[in-house]
Formats: sequence, structure tokens, C-alpha cells
Amino acid sequence: MAEVLVYVDHVDGAVRKPTLELLTLARRLGDPVAVHLGPGADEAAKVLGEYGAVKVLAADAPEFADYLVVPKVDALQAAHEAVSPVAVLVPSSAEGKEIAARLAVRTGSGIITDAVDLVAGDDGPVATQSVFAAGYTTKSRITRGTPVITVKPNSAAPEAAPAAGAVEQLAVPFGEQATGTKVTSRTARESTGRPELTEAAIVVSGGRGVGGAESFHVIESLADSLGAAVGASRAAVDAGWYPHSSQVGQTGKSVSPQLYIAAGISGAIQHRAGMQTSKTIVAVNKDAEAPIFELVDYGVVGDLFQVVPQLTKEVRARKG
Repeated sequence: MAEVLVYVDHVDGAVRKPTLELLTLARRLGDPVAVHLGPGADEAAKVLGEYGAVKVLAADAPEFADYLVVPKVDALQAAHEAVSPVAVLVPSSAEGKEIAARLAVRTGSGIITDAVDLVAGDDGPVATQSVFAAGYTTKSRITRGTPVITVKPNSAAPEAAPAAGAVEQLAVPFGEQATGTKVTSRTARESTGRPELTEAAIVVSGGRGVGGAESFHVIESLADSLGAAVGASRAAVDAGWYPHSSQVGQTGKSVSPQLYIAAGISGAIQHRAGMQTSKTIVAVNKDAEAPIFELVDYGVVGDLFQVVPQLTKEVRARKG
């Protein structure tokens, strides 16, 4: 059966959820072959095999940590040459999209970014995208080279399908450009204990209606009761109420959770572009004419400072 390369997103061998989603999608196209770069391949292989990886191509070298992006592209290109896959799937993170783009250039292939679904077609994989500020849904396929496709987190539910997951060492010849950009220092990000925004199954976002940084605790309390990530609109971020790293929208992060709750957000097109592919959308806004109500599954017209605390209380009561 044809093989599909899946780039593994992990932290010291702890495989992140978007990779499990890619393995699930890859099985629609062929046999998944995982590409694991860095330490922890043996531990990662147990999880990768559980979710369908027939084998794991592993490489560990200081270049992957000491330099930016290019060494990983070198490794993925080596895997491409070793396997001759029918497609290459990469998580749709900022780094993932750069790796995918560089690989596509090197292999003379077409690239599709931010896919939200993937199926097999008669002439190759067919990817679904949400485009033009999420105003349209398109289906596309690549007509040249090996399809290189980045997939947004939460586009598929991970499904276990045990396979061999045998680890094979991948020889990686690093090119001259591999050491062009060196990492000189790292600063650990302060942990909030909440899920990563782009990967979270539930996101609770606050906007201009929150009124100030001191009031964002209302949004955080609801998020914590649901085990959710916290997002913010551009208006809230620009006002200094919440960190830029939490901005959802066209100029911020794009999210596609199972549940998105927007509190005090009017629903400008720039914000909608970053969350419109969410599976279920709930909005709380005191303005019944707010644009956000045009795309929600459930809308509550009311003061968020009355509605959100009641919702938080009810969630906690039901969870016991």
C-alpha cells in the first residue's frame, strides 16, 4: 500500500495531539510513516504505532535544537527520498508551515496549507480549506509533485488503529544552509496550566465587552471550569487587557475547537476569520444586532457579567 509521511510534533518524545490527528487522516490515503526528529523516538513510537504508524523514521542530532527549521527540512527531505510517499502531512503551526513550504520548493511540489479535512481522491488527496476570512469553503488537490499538506489542529478526532510502529534510523545529510540561523538563547514560557490555544478542544474568548484587564477573571473562571484555553479579540489585546499570544483572529491565531465561546465580542470579520471553523459556537453579547450572532449555533443576548458567572457556576455544579 502507498505510504504517507507524517511529521511528528513532540516535546522530548511526548507526542502532541495534532500528530495523532494527522495519523488518523493519513490512514485515509495509505500507510502512515512517522518522521520523528530529536530525542525520545523509542517512547514516541509506542504512541505513534498505537495510532497507525507502520514505521517510525527517527533521527537525533544537535542541529535540530541548535538551529532553526532548515535541519528539520533536510531530515524530512531525506525521509521523502527514502519513502517516495503519496503525500506529506505536517501540523499547521507557524514552524510546520515553514517546514512544509521549504520541502515543497525542494521537491518541486504543490502545497496546501491550513486544511480542515482530507480525503482520498482519484487523482490524489483532496483537501478542504476555509478561505477568504472563512467566507468560503474550498476543495483542492495538488497537480504537481508530492502533495505537501498542513492540517489545522482539531480537524479530525484521533482514532487508534494499532500498527507495528517499528523504529528505523534515518540518515540525514545536512546542507550548507542548515547552520545558517543559530538559536542563541531560550526562555521558558510561563505555564498557565491551560491547554495550548491552537490545540484546545474548548476555547473561551473575551472581547471589548469585558471592559478591562481586571475583569478577564470572569473569562478565565469559565475556561478553567471547562478545562479550556483562553482567547481574546484584537480589541482586548490592543487595549493591553490580555497577552498578544492569546489573540484569536486574522492577525492572531487561528483556532478550530469543538466548542468556542465568545463573550463580549462583536464578531468583526477579522475575528471570525480565526474561529469560524469551530464545530460549535456560542456567543454572549448584550447587543442583539452584533455580527457574531450571524454564525453562532447558540446565542445569548445579555450582560456577560451576569451570564458567564451563572454558566461557570452551573458547569462546576454538574461536574460535582
